[in-house]
Amino acid sequence: MTEQQPYRVVAKHPGFELRRYPAHLVAEMQVDGGFVEAGNEAFRPLAAYLSGANRSQRKVSMTAPVVQEPAGSEKIAMTAPVVQEEGERPDCWVVRFVMPASLTAATVPEPEDPRITVREIPAQLAAAVRFSGRWSEKAFDQRATALGRAVTAAGLSPTGAIRYARFDPPWKPWFLRRNEVVLPLAE
Repeated sequence: MTEQQPYRVVAKHPGFELRRYPAHLVAEMQVDGGFVEAGNEAFRPLAAYLSGANRSQRKVSMTAPVVQEPAGSEKIAMTAPVVQEEGERPDCWVVRFVMPASLTAATVPEPEDPRITVREIPAQLAAAVRFSGRWSEKAFDQRATALGRAVTAAGLSPTGAIRYARFDPPWKPWFLRRNEVVLPLAE
């Protein structure tokens, strides 16, 4: 079974869970393109890094999720499995693979591909909503809008970009896929 990024549920609110994520390492790259294209383009080089395309030629286990968020829009560092986020420029995304918890800054392999960066994401409080289904931009955006409204209604303050997390491989039937929308919050 694929290792998943740990977190602790702090509270449950209408429309979301309040979670605490520990500090963790990610391998990430910034990609220009649409939501789906950016995720697809970044996946191969990041997967190659895990498969041994690194300075020590060491294989690293895949973890979940894969995270995507807008590039350059963070106020604080983000946590994520594989994550995708939207950038300051239209159609610019950061896609992240969360590294296994057993790796440290001293033991994580150095990427050969200069487009890939490995860094530590600090511990973070975040609101999250889980859903199943397709990885369409529309599906994520609908949940992101609802999450933003629920967080505001709860009197909490976002501190960074919303991120989209995918937990399953592309060959898993769409109706069984686990996805999340995560929003970092002020302490």
